[in-house]
Amino acid sequence: MSVITTKAIVLSSLKYNDSSLIVKCYTQDEGLKSYLIRGILKAKKGGLKIAYFQPLTQLNMVVNHNAKGNLNSIKEVQVSFPYKTIYNDIVKQSVVLFLSEVLSNAIQEEEENSDLFEYIETALIWLDLNDRVANFHLLFLLNFTRFLGFYPDLSDDKKQGFSLFDGGFSDAVNDRHMISGNTLHQFKKLLNTNFDSLDVISYSKTERQLVLQVIIGYFELHLSGFRKPKSLQILETVFS
Repeated sequence: MSVITTKAIVLSSLKYNDSSLIVKCYTQDEGLKSYLIRGILKAKKGGLKIAYFQPLTQLNMVVNHNAKGNLNSIKEVQVSFPYKTIYNDIVKQSVVLFLSEVLSNAIQEEEENSDLFEYIETALIWLDLNDRVANFHLLFLLNFTRFLGFYPDLSDDKKQGFSLFDGGFSDAVNDRHMISGNTLHQFKKLLNTNFDSLDVISYSKTERQLVLQVIIGYFELHLSGFRKPKSLQILETVFS
């Protein structure tokens, strides 16, 4: 067992017995890790607080990592970036709940990926500090595919269709995994875009839901075992 200090982002937490939690985190130094936190649900002074383990909270942790790959333990924890708006804004709360579910489902590799960690960390800080965030989750998910290995190939982006299966553009618009027409037009608005340019992207609520369904379908085709998030309906309701 080794003791390390690392940044971490909370992906999920699950009640264990009557008083404990199993928390899954994406750590900067060692990738995906799960921790058993005993007794945290019982009121006590001086111990770890359950508030630290809300979805996508950013933490600094001193942890024990078990070399055998079993559940790990946390020695010390503090919030590394206290959110100012996320937990007080119903829209941002819903986005964070949705994205935490996607990330927990999509990230399976138990190894360091500092670029992915920095992307998630930076994006969440942007979400906290900005007001116009209706399209944030769309761009977050699409840019997330860069780290998963299936960001759209833009080399033939003038063609009439985009294959969700192949991840590239084509004129074979009759393929069942192909999007074209208005659906493709709305999808292409996000390509090669950054968060600071989101203000120039305009979607109606119907268009936003359409693009989200396309991106979820894209994930389902490229990630084995990927499940449609249970919080998807909540998110769609918030933006309706």
